[in-house]
Amino acid sequence: MKYLKICSTFLLTVSMLVVIGCASSATESSTGEMIDDTVITTKVKAAIFQDEELSASEINVETFKGVVQLSGFVSDRSDVPRAAVVARGVAGVVSVRNSLVVK
Repeated sequence: MKYLKICSTFLLTVSMLVVIGCASSATESSTGEMIDDTVITTKVKAAIFQDEELSASEINVETFKGVVQLSGFVSDRSDVPRAAVVARGVAGVVSVRNSLVVK
């Protein structure tokens, strides 16, 4: 009986640590949010790559909790808002921070 109580206490403690460890905070993403952000980043990069007017090789995309950060260089001033519009069109994007610079 004592062994059962020790085992159940141990399993409960480990379970609680796993649940707490996977929770998100204001500055860190949970495991699920990290996966979602990776998917969003990949979709935004693909959308920018498919847009013939944008140079995907010079645009960097990072995502944190659905907020997409665009950085890098574009060749024309009109490409700056164009990249933001393309990024906003991707499912899961909460907002876009556009830090693109014209070369």
